[in-house]
Amino acid sequence: QVQLVESGGGLVQPGGSLRLSCVASGFTSEHYAIGWFRQAQGKQREGVACVLMSYGTTFYADSVKGRFTISRDKSKNTAYLQMNALKPDDPAIYSCATLSGVSALLRLPSPNEYDRWGQGTQVTVST
Repeated sequence: QVQLVESGGGLVQPGGSLRLSCVASGFTSEHYAIGWFRQAQGKQREGVACVLMSYGTTFYADSVKGRFTISRDKSKNTAYLQMNALKPDDPAIYSCATLSGVSALLRLPSPNEYDRWGQGTQVTVST
């Protein structure tokens, strides 16, 4: 059974950094992708970034390009989201999700394409 556990959220000042982790247990194949999403209160869920676990191919939303970096450690079934230069409009609940059975991606997948979701971790940006 696939389970996802996020960690690394917290409170940071504007301009600061955080690194989120998503551990995906239960996978027996490397052919899957992990995506990060965020949902601020009163707003729709937004795809932030995605990494293909087999080859490390990455995709980003325009709103985070140049500030966020997604990476993965295949041996640990873990994806990381390094968030730098955090802004006041970045706060949200950040969740990870997996897209199973994929060995190639051509774009950032939409939320409804993912099949497993984690519980999320809160990111707050404030002075």
